[in-house]
Amino acid sequence: MTDEPQMERKRGSGARMVYDLLRDEILDLALPPGSPIDEVQLAERFRISRTPIREALVRLSGEGLVSTLPNRSTMVAPIDFLNLHTFFDALVLMYRVTTRLAAIHHKPGDLAVIEERQAAFAEAVAAQDALAMIATNAAFHSAIAEAGRNAYFGGLFNRLLDEGRRILRFYYESYEDRLPQRFVDEHVEIIAAIARRDPQAADDLARHHAEQIVEQVQKLFLRGGQLDVAL
Repeated sequence: MTDEPQMERKRGSGARMVYDLLRDEILDLALPPGSPIDEVQLAERFRISRTPIREALVRLSGEGLVSTLPNRSTMVAPIDFLNLHTFFDALVLMYRVTTRLAAIHHKPGDLAVIEERQAAFAEAVAAQDALAMIATNAAFHSAIAEAGRNAYFGGLFNRLLDEGRRILRFYYESYEDRLPQRFVDEHVEIIAAIARRDPQAADDLARHHAEQIVEQVQKLFLRGGQLDVAL
């Protein structure tokens, strides 16, 4: 009797491990869109049976990160560039509403967390580390969302930031030279608006901050002939 829960826990942890690692590799573009996924190779790589591999792939499929083809083969899902504008609409709105709410509802301790995460982002920009910039930027805006005291908005925003990691990877790498310092400066301005409890300024700054990301990504894919959506 005692062995069964342990075996079940091991199976669940194996599927979770595969899911976490593959999801990160997909979102960080280590596994590019369209890459084939071989269950046998994954089983050999992780030294586990194919059952937890399949469980992980089912979960990734439910999140739209992998696709099963008619011949039953699996691949990393392509990025839906044609409908990217719907993602951007939601992203800009969440930037605005969470920052506005933070200016209204933040507590003194929230500012210390936000500033700490901003410092980490500034370090990532100085190092020109794309993966670190994506992670620290998400942590910065997540802290702002937490300061807004609305768990529903915060949860949706975190989901969008997470799902947008593939797009943000393209975004940061679209700059041929160093990522401009202005992104660090814009974060500083947002923090100042939150600190002085100015919701309108916080909203305006967040909207500008988010929309320039949209514009840069659009320019990137328009140059490649891959994206043609209106702002």
